[in-house]
Amino acid sequence: MSNPNPGKPPNGQVDVRGPRFAAWITTAVLALVLVISVFSVPAAAILLAVQAVVFAAGALSGPRRSPYGRIFAALVAPRIGPTSEVEPVAPLRFAQLVGFVFAALGVIGFAAGSPVAGSIFTGFALFAAFLNAAFGICLGCLIYPVAARLLPKSAATATQNP
Repeated sequence: MSNPNPGKPPNGQVDVRGPRFAAWITTAVLALVLVISVFSVPAAAILLAVQAVVFAAGALSGPRRSPYGRIFAALVAPRIGPTSEVEPVAPLRFAQLVGFVFAALGVIGFAAGSPVAGSIFTGFALFAAFLNAAFGICLGCLIYPVAARLLPKSAATATQNP
């Protein structure tokens, strides 16, 4: 989708490069969680819990105000020029919520002494993050229209606010 004002995305939209940047960081963090889990399940649980907080921030405040979104805006965006393509915020917030659920379930698995369960949920989140980072395929965004139809109107409207 083209942006008529290439300087800054309009309200309810974000530069497509920001979520992909965040997905690359997320991919690295989740891959590190899986590697660390081989040596120290508690350390893996802590790192995954930190990533869960990042997902929660993205789901609650939107991609621009999430920790990785702020890094993109401060360090990356000024160096790569104005945006020419934008995407809506609501599906991205939903995708972050899905990431949070998988990360939280992974933390619970690790904390309950089941590194296999923790690794499986981490692997699901890693797969989704990598698809977004490498190929621009946001699984949560693809699921969002179905979820939006199932949610009550007030809840669907709340997820659309940036």
